[in-house]
This record gives sequence, C-alpha cells and structure tokens, in this order.
Amino acid sequence: MKSFRRELFFNTTKRMEFINITRDVERALAESGIQEGLCLVNAMHITASVFINDDEDGLLTDYAKWLEELAPHEPLTRYRHNLTGEDNGDAHHKRQIMGREVVVAVTEGRLDFGTWEQIFYGEFDGRRRKRVLVKIIGE
Repeated sequence: MKSFRRELFFNTTKRMEFINITRDVERALAESGIQEGLCLVNAMHITASVFINDDEDGLLTDYAKWLEELAPHEPLTRYRHNLTGEDNGDAHHKRQIMGREVVVAVTEGRLDFGTWEQIFYGEFDGRRRKRVLVKIIGE
C-alpha cells in the first residue's frame, strides 16, 4: 500500500470564509499516483472545518448565517473560553458543528463523489495563515 501526504495553506481575509479546495485535493491525488484507496482531508486548526457539500453561493451564505445564529461571535462574554484572552469561543463551536475532516473514496484515480459534491475548507477565526492535511492511502 502507498501513502501520500500534502499540506495546503490558506491566508483567509475574513473571520468566516468558505474555500472550495476540491481542485487542490484532486491535484494532490494525481501527484500521488494512487488509483484505488481513500483520501482524508482534515483541518489542522481547532477553529476550522473541512466538509463536503454543493458549491452554490446561496447555500454557503445560508451556512454562514445559520452558524452565526447558532454560535454568534458577539457578545464576547458569551463564552468562558474568551476569558483566557481569546475572542474565538464561537469559532470552536462552529467547527464542532461543521466537522473536522472528510474521507473520500478513490476509484480509478479519481475522487469518487456524488452529484454536486465538492470539498470545502471552512474558516471561523480567520485573517491568518491556516493549513489543511491531505493524506491519501491505497494502491
């Protein structure tokens, strides 16, 4: 069995942002040479997420609104975590809701997606350098 590892880096410009990373993951898969196996993609930060969904602007806007309603950034006093000097208690909650990682089957050298599925990086405490791990195993 072969194993391939790649890190993707992002500098987000907003506190909350969704970035379609499907093409980056597909490039990593092509470079790996793996034809059959599994591809793990996970956020390497506790205030970020990786998830699969449709790349549709209305849906991504709805996610941002919904997440802010569930775990609003302000008031900062809402979260005990922020008493440590941080201001990202909300971002930790948003990450729990959206999840840490995805695993996609690799079939005939391609990500084996359902219709419309795309991989997204979700940032909830942005405006600095962040990274995602892509780990592919198989033959």
